[in-house]
Amino acid sequence: MPHKKPDKLIQINGANLYVESEKEYENRPTLVFLHDSLGCVQLWRDFLKRLAKATECNVLVYDRLGYGKSDPMPTHQRPVNYMELEADVLHDLLITLGIDDAILFGHSDGGTIALLAARKFPEKIKAVICEAAHIFVEDITLQGIYKAIEAYKTTNLPVRLEKYHGSKVETLFKAWTETWTRSDYRDWNIEHCLYRITCPLLFIQGEADEYGSLQQVEKTINQVSGKSEKYIMPAVGHTPHKEEPEEVFDKTTRFINRLADGTSNFN
Repeated sequence: MPHKKPDKLIQINGANLYVESEKEYENRPTLVFLHDSLGCVQLWRDFLKRLAKATECNVLVYDRLGYGKSDPMPTHQRPVNYMELEADVLHDLLITLGIDDAILFGHSDGGTIALLAARKFPEKIKAVICEAAHIFVEDITLQGIYKAIEAYKTTNLPVRLEKYHGSKVETLFKAWTETWTRSDYRDWNIEHCLYRITCPLLFIQGEADEYGSLQQVEKTINQVSGKSEKYIMPAVGHTPHKEEPEEVFDKTTRFINRLADGTSNFN
């Protein structure tokens, strides 16, 4: 019988993370969704459930600390290796929920966390789908963030974010923008560890991404050790699964079904 775990708060490292988890299919992988710098569970909308149904996979999605319905961040100040630490949190969550066959779908920072988790915990990660992930800091990334800072000051962006994050908005926004624009973060780069990623990888990128160039894609797929493929979407920006949901849905469904059926030939 299908079994659904209730939505709940799970304590990891002394903090409560909001988690939605569904186990509908026996002996099938679990799709784990990792949100971006301003995202949360709610902002995935119906994309994740549609993808899970189409691929007959189970689902895990959660709000990182400081986002959505999870506990607030203790401070907006982050260490340079904060995304590696988030990969550790993901690993702890997978252990807590008994998940050993995760297919990670990460957007932006979530995509970077997915790559780092695949590198550090290959025994838990079956494959990675990363969308608009970063492996190093580019000028275009910083330009996009400075534009976001201006929008935060001059538009209703804070109000729109409050709908999903409540009183945590100012802290999470500062955590994102001040970390990426700090002088000591300019040299952040994870290329050195990509060779340790051995699982299949699909990298989705909008050609018009306002936060990253296609170098993020090329340098990633050329340095991982496992099978990899890229999917570049013309005239699409930083959020392909929102801008062209059906196209991303079709591509990821085919990728996951090849994996789950043991026919990952990447043809």
